[in-house]
Amino acid sequence: MYDVIIVGAGPAELSAALILGRCRRRVLLCDSEQPRNVASHALHGFLSRDGTQPGELLRLGREQLCKYESVELRTIEVVDAVRDGKHFQVTFEDGTQLVSRKLLLATGVVDALPAIEGLEAFYGRSVFHCPYCDGWEMRDAALAIYGRGVRGRQLALELTVWSRDLVLCTDGPSKIEERDLNELSRHGIAVREERILRLEGKDGILERIVFVNGTELERRAMFLCVHERQHSDLAAKLGCTSLIEELFAPASMNKPMFLVSTSLVTHPAGSSLLLSLLRKEQKQHLP
Repeated sequence: MYDVIIVGAGPAELSAALILGRCRRRVLLCDSEQPRNVASHALHGFLSRDGTQPGELLRLGREQLCKYESVELRTIEVVDAVRDGKHFQVTFEDGTQLVSRKLLLATGVVDALPAIEGLEAFYGRSVFHCPYCDGWEMRDAALAIYGRGVRGRQLALELTVWSRDLVLCTDGPSKIEERDLNELSRHGIAVREERILRLEGKDGILERIVFVNGTELERRAMFLCVHERQHSDLAAKLGCTSLIEELFAPASMNKPMFLVSTSLVTHPAGSSLLLSLLRKEQKQHLP
């Protein structure tokens, strides 16, 4: 039996495995090799690894786990997990099953990209969803923001940190109130409500947005308001409830479960929850 089975093997999960390995816990990391940032060419804002390719960061993380004999990594997808008394029974895609005392879910989220012709060819090179990840590289460039309503307005205003040449493309009615449109105008942000036909450019670099009415807008990059969903339904199957956006927890803190999403390692509420779970787990090992 494993002490902990970790579903997912990205940076957060590798970090968890490192701490658990140093605590001499028997750990199994399960990696389906479907990272959220598969289109990204570099990660940013990570001290000592700024500009590193995501795959290289994972390679280094796995390499550092090798000396911990109690930590095992498998490339396999977990398709089901159920409570079995005080333990968890995990089912893999090949039908095999294993049991663990604790279960840590860190499967991350999937971005729902808008259905715009040509977008995928630019995604990760000149079309992005996170200004804090890629805004600096696009500083002072002609930028488009794709979104509408409150989220579109907020992203447009955020991007004034990196550029003053901004156009909010709502791909239909903006759904923005008049006072908020006036605020955008005060910051020099134009709003285009025309439907988008396609994106054009070459070698992954955006050059222009073509609208259905035949007009064009030259832009160097685009930032998207994207909707997200959990990559896996395992949390829902196990009866976990949503506390905040993209942060889930056991319905009862007495359940023998560790559950983590990307937000858990960065959000204050998530950090408090994780510390509470870790302390509870440690107490269970004391004589």
